[in-house]
Amino acid sequence: MRSRYGAYALGLVDYIVQTTDEGSDVAQADPAQWRRSIADFCANTQFEGLEVLDTSQDGDRGRVTFLARLKQAGQDVSFREESEFVRRAGRWFYASGRVTPLADPGL
Repeated sequence: MRSRYGAYALGLVDYIVQTTDEGSDVAQADPAQWRRSIADFCANTQFEGLEVLDTSQDGDRGRVTFLARLKQAGQDVSFREESEFVRRAGRWFYASGRVTPLADPGL
């Protein structure tokens, strides 16, 4: 998870795409459009911090719960996410996530 957050912060679009599971709910059918969407998000977001709250693993499945501190256009858009990852051929891929906006950005 830390490497993906860092990739978003640095605008490393290819890394984000390459570490997303093909069956993920965030993968888009049009690769060029997907890459543009990621690049736009990266360019328009200030990445202010990541806090991993919990991790667990069961074989080739893993879960990470984290807080991502972000701003867009000066507004706090921080969120909490429970992410699912799958391991294929020794590599971890983002499969899905449940995002909850933070009601109190100070959390």
